[in-house]
Amino acid sequence: MKKPKFITVEAFQTNFIESGQELTLVCGTQKDLQRPIAEPTVNRPGFALAGFIKHFAYRRIQAIGRAESSYLRSLTQEERRKCYERIFSYKIPCFVFCRGLRPDPEFIEAAVEAKIPVFRCPSISMRFVSLATHTLDELFAPRKLEIGCMMDILGVGVLIKGKSGIGKSECVLSLLKWGYSLVSDDATELMLTEGRELIGSPTKESKDFMEVRGIGVINVADMFGIKSIRTKKRLDIVVTLAPLEEMTEIDRLGNNTKTIEIMGVRLPHLILPVSAGRDTGRLVEVAAFQTKLRVSGHPSGTEQYNKRIKEKMERERKMKMEGKLPIWNKLSPGKCLE
Repeated sequence: MKKPKFITVEAFQTNFIESGQELTLVCGTQKDLQRPIAEPTVNRPGFALAGFIKHFAYRRIQAIGRAESSYLRSLTQEERRKCYERIFSYKIPCFVFCRGLRPDPEFIEAAVEAKIPVFRCPSISMRFVSLATHTLDELFAPRKLEIGCMMDILGVGVLIKGKSGIGKSECVLSLLKWGYSLVSDDATELMLTEGRELIGSPTKESKDFMEVRGIGVINVADMFGIKSIRTKKRLDIVVTLAPLEEMTEIDRLGNNTKTIEIMGVRLPHLILPVSAGRDTGRLVEVAAFQTKLRVSGHPSGTEQYNKRIKEKMERERKMKMEGKLPIWNKLSPGKCLE
């Protein structure tokens, strides 16, 4: 499990824009964009600009909103120069002017000299802080590469694991044919969010592609349509395909619910026996449906079946106590009903 100690300003800019937001570089070189962001949150530097720097969180992205911009405009040119000299002495990752506000020439000059990149964003300050914090949370989240294919089956994230050659690709192709979506093939990057959820995504190299033994690499989006691809999905269940002959015990009723721990998160774990002629894709599909029912609070088939058996046994017990045994219990051996 890897958790980055810092990310670069460039990585933040790229991911922020990829999430559908605008972030325009006002000044700064490619080298300046390699400055580290060490804390996954955003700071409003109002107090620091006013001169109180005792608790200045300079290792964070600095967001300049309407209040900070108005304060800077209220200063004389000499006061602004001293303010910038003080604030730019810290190793700040970058500045972002919200609401589309423009930095004054003295600010840009000081930023260029300090080699600190400056951006503009059209969003209001509160929205930028919220969106940027979400982006930073994802970039700083612990990650782990898990071997296996991941599918989105009716909103259920399923990680399909198993030995090489067991039939994972054939299973995935069947699910794609039925209209479900591929998240990743062969290797899935898992991200731990808020310490309780795992989000699966493909590696950068394998996005949109999957390898089919005997055929080669195929472009899933081109072959099955754009709806067949998901770039991110929460992981809900792990399904491991295992050869039938290697399984010493098979749970026929589903009483022994297994779990697997990944990055401290416990997930349902289903081991499916695989043999010739078995439709593995349908089995994985049913496993996803069962998970969806369980999450929505619906009792499982095993629970419903056990309840029906218990109710039958309770009825027979009461009838026995009352001397009203069912007719099939009164018949002598070999006697037939007419």
